Parts: sequence; structure tokens; C-alpha cells
Amino acid sequence: MGAPHVPMPVLPKSLFMLGASLQTARMRRRLRGPDTAIPDQRKAFSSLAYKCATTAYGRKAGVEQGKPYETFRHRVPLCTYEQLVPYIDRMKRGEADVLWPGRCSFFADTSGTTTGKAKSVPVTGEMLAHFNRAGLHSVLYYAARAGHAGVFRGRHLFVGASTALDPIPGVEPFVAFTGDLSGITFLNLPASAERHLFEPGTEIARMTDWAQKLDAIVHRTPALDISLLAGLPSWLLALAEALQAGTRAGRQRGFNLQSLWPNLECVIHGGAPMSPFQEALRALCGDNVTFHEVYPACEGFIAAQDATPGEGLRLMTDAGLFFEFLPMSEFEPTRLASLGSKAVPLEEVSVGVDYALVLTTPAGLCRYVLGDVVRFVSTTPPRIVYVGRTKLQLNTFGERVMEKEVTDSLVSVCREQGWILTNFHVAPMFTASLTGQTRGRHEWWIELQPGSVRTPIGAAIAADLDAQLSRRNPDYAARRLAGTLELPFVRLVMPGVFEHWMRHNEKWGGQNKMPRCRSDRAVADGLTQVARFTED
Repeated sequence: MGAPHVPMPVLPKSLFMLGASLQTARMRRRLRGPDTAIPDQRKAFSSLAYKCATTAYGRKAGVEQGKPYETFRHRVPLCTYEQLVPYIDRMKRGEADVLWPGRCSFFADTSGTTTGKAKSVPVTGEMLAHFNRAGLHSVLYYAARAGHAGVFRGRHLFVGASTALDPIPGVEPFVAFTGDLSGITFLNLPASAERHLFEPGTEIARMTDWAQKLDAIVHRTPALDISLLAGLPSWLLALAEALQAGTRAGRQRGFNLQSLWPNLECVIHGGAPMSPFQEALRALCGDNVTFHEVYPACEGFIAAQDATPGEGLRLMTDAGLFFEFLPMSEFEPTRLASLGSKAVPLEEVSVGVDYALVLTTPAGLCRYVLGDVVRFVSTTPPRIVYVGRTKLQLNTFGERVMEKEVTDSLVSVCREQGWILTNFHVAPMFTASLTGQTRGRHEWWIELQPGSVRTPIGAAIAADLDAQLSRRNPDYAARRLAGTLELPFVRLVMPGVFEHWMRHNEKWGGQNKMPRCRSDRAVADGLTQVARFTED
């Protein structure tokens, strides 16, 4: 069952394109003009604090209308999702003014990162406006980068989870709806965007079975004029491979997606690192397709690649979110409530420092610790790189290795050897020496595409990974030098092990992501069972 869709007037395509061209020109001027990030953030704080102060949570947390940021910073505690669950449950039952003024009719279910717990995040009307604004700006960033609005002439194919929504029983006559964020935002798309851009169509988008959805997309889209493709890198690659295998064009020599869709010019990706899939996806897309990175989350649209070449994504400072940044040197999950004064606003951040990202949103998430770690590469304008998750890192032995360092190290090794990476995971491993002393090391589970020119050997890969990580992370290098951390242990698994594990855990398809590293063996022990099953 889905929520009711209210029809809206639709602009003719000619007027739609005129509007897109004008907005592209305006965005180019804005990106070239003076940076307004800090004034944007001060305005966002004032607006959000004023409304949060009128809610049940805001009053309990100490949010007051008209108070300066410094008062807010020292008085209002940081919070996690678990602390907000009782309030979100009240909102689902139809109670008003809990986290945000009024009632909330939509709740976005997160996939969780494989073994991570799923969340149900409120999506208010103001939050929908934020997603629509930020999503449009992310595409306009690309158009400004390209120098024209041509990307709006064709169809935009979104490869994601089901857009179907389910009702949540509440207090009559109130009914809320829950589902993937893509379903909620689709339901509330501007009518002209839905008419002129959105693919793969309502019926296919609602499908819940990933294999069936992929097959339906392969049958529907080859005849369409696709100019933009968007989704998680792993699922974009799966789609490209399915189109290659399932279409007449795909069986021709030299196939790529541009031979199928000549006007394809942009691939928007986000939600997971591109680097493990970039070479394979590049070969299947075509040399003239531009990769354009975005940084979305169910809690808010964080950043997007702008028109300026270089590292980092531009922080979305003018889309309705207020950002704060807690230095990872201060981060301690057991006492977050007391660390509010340690979080800093945008004007106090420094380049090169790792921060836990803190959000205040128009859904009432007030000083919400997202769980992501970011690093600034520029402050004017503010550009960030995603470093990893606060919970998804390797720190069992005091090494403090982040997801980005793990990914970059393996990608570098694969690139040097000419291997194509399919999937991987890293976990701590304990071994006993001849003297009985317990030692620690990292266990790498790696799946490569078959057909490599050089035969991969686990021991050689381990030495190369060790060298790469030592160069990237001083803490890791110090513990290797001291002998408290041994050489990594590499397991090269058969093709299909990761897919089997994700299917077994009902995490195959859509927006589901494989965690690259954890400080426990929750994933590694599961992979052990799958690998044994595959070999049998």
C-alpha cells in the first residue's frame, strides 16, 4: 500500500528546459562568487533553534528561542539515534510537537550497514523541502561543471531501493507511512521532474525484489534517452553488467553504456566509496561519462561535488541543515552527552582534522551525532572528504585505522597489480605465538574478479597492504614497529562469497552497503561460514 499521490501541474518540456538553463547559469555565478557558507549556517542555526525550542525534546534538551549559538553549544547535549527512539515512537503514534512542530507523516527506514541496526528517521515537510533543494543543487553543480543544462534533456535513471511505502497504524484518523527515503522523496517530487526526468517508472521503482527489478530495468530502459544514471557504485556496476549481458547492444564488441545511451553524460554516485569499482565501472560506462559524487544520508543531504576540480565535496550549507564538528581526538561514545562544548561550528574547523559529523535538521534531530567521520580539505569554500564511520574502524589494538585508509590501501595494491576488486572486508584477528603470547593482526577478506594477468598470492598482498597502511597511518606504523601488531593475514575468497553472505543476511540490492572494516568479527565470522559453504 502506498501513500496518496497528489497530482500537480506539469510544465511543458520546453519551459522545463528553459528553467533548467536559467538555474544552471545562476548556479555557475553563485559557485564563482564570494563564499557565503558561514552566513548560511548562522541563518540555519537561528531558524532551526527557534523551532526546536517549541518541541518536547527541545524543551527537555534546553533549547531556547533567541539565545546565541554559544549558549546552545554549552547547554544542549549531543545525542544519538538510540536516545531519540522514544520520541520517534511518539511521533509514529501521531503525537505532535515532539521533535519538530506539528505531526510527521513519513519515516525513512535505513538499511543499516549490513550488520548495523536499521533506523527509522522522521521526514517532515521541511525535511522534504531540504532533500528536494539539495538534490536539485547537486545536479546543478554538475551542470555548472559541464557548462550547460544538457543533462536535463534526457531521462534520469535512479538505481535504488523500492519506492513502495507502508502505513504505520497511529492515532485515528492519523496514519504515517514508512519506507525507503527514495520512496518518500519520489512521492513528493515536483510534478515536472517526475514527468520529464524520473526513471525507471513508478511500477518498477516500487519493486522490492532486486533481481526482478534489475531485469525489469534491463527490459525497459535500452530504448530510452538516458542522460543521467544515479545510485550506489556497486549497484550501478551490477546494472551495467546486467545491461551488457541482457541486451543485443551489450553482446556487440566494444560495448559500453554510451553505445546504448548516446546522450549519457553523468553518473551520480554516493553512499559508498567509488574507488573499488571505478575502473570496472569506467570501462562499462565509456570514457566521456563524467562521474559526479554526492554525500547523502537519511538524516540529511550533506555535500556534493561542485564545479571546481580537486579533492573533496562541497558542504551543503544553504539547504536547511546546521553542521557542527566534534574532533575525533575528543570523541568518546560513552560520554557524548558531556561533549557538547567540544563540538565546533563551521567557522572553527581546521583542514586535515578528523571530525565526527553533528547535525541539527528540520526533522528535529538536534545536535545529532550521525556516526560519520569527515575531514576538511578546504574551508573557503568548505569541502570535505568522507573518512569512515565512528563505529566502522579498526582500533582493537590502538591502531585507529579509518575506512578510507583501508580502502585506499587496497585500491592502490590492486591498481599496481592490475587486479579488479569485487568486494572486501577487514577485521581484527588474534593469534598465539610459540611462547603462548597473544598477538593481534588484521584479517583481510578479498574477492577479486577472475582473469587477472598476475596470479594473486595472499602473502605478497599482505606485505603490500602493510606497506600502504604504514605510509597512510602513523599509529598503525608505530604498532607494527613495536611488534604489537603483526603482518596482515589475507584470505582470497572465491567469486560470489560476498554476494552469498549479503543475500543470506537479506542485504542484497537497493541501498545496502558492505562495511569495509569493523573492530569486531561480526562480519568476518559470517564470511567464514559462507566460504566453507561455497567450498563444499
